Amino acid sequence: MMVKKNVLGKKLEVCSLEPLTGYFRDGSCSHCETDSGQHTLCAEMTDEFLQFSKEKGNDLTTPRPEFNFPGLKAGDRWCLCASRWLESADAGSAPAVILEATNERALDVIEISDLKYHAKL
Repeated sequence: MMVKKNVLGKKLEVCSLEPLTGYFRDGSCSHCETDSGQHTLCAEMTDEFLQFSKEKGNDLTTPRPEFNFPGLKAGDRWCLCASRWLESADAGSAPAVILEATNERALDVIEISDLKYHAKL
């Protein structure tokens, strides 16, 4: 079995089990070819980002029980689409990145220097 790696080249850590995140809803920002959104970036939600996302047509705050989605609030960790996070960074609304739980495949879209600049310390 291949070990999934984070952007630091180490073992990929869990992003969040509550709320349960990830493309596979396993807590991890795993990558797979069928995930066209590439939900590989683990971030800690902020009100500013949640509003930004809602304005872009992706409401992450409203619960959707039919999809087992509780709705997010500031402080929650969530696996985001790498391209949406980059878009929010360009707009000055990026949430903090959890490097240890961000899949190395996020580097296909985002420079490591940008991730480190926005890293949660």
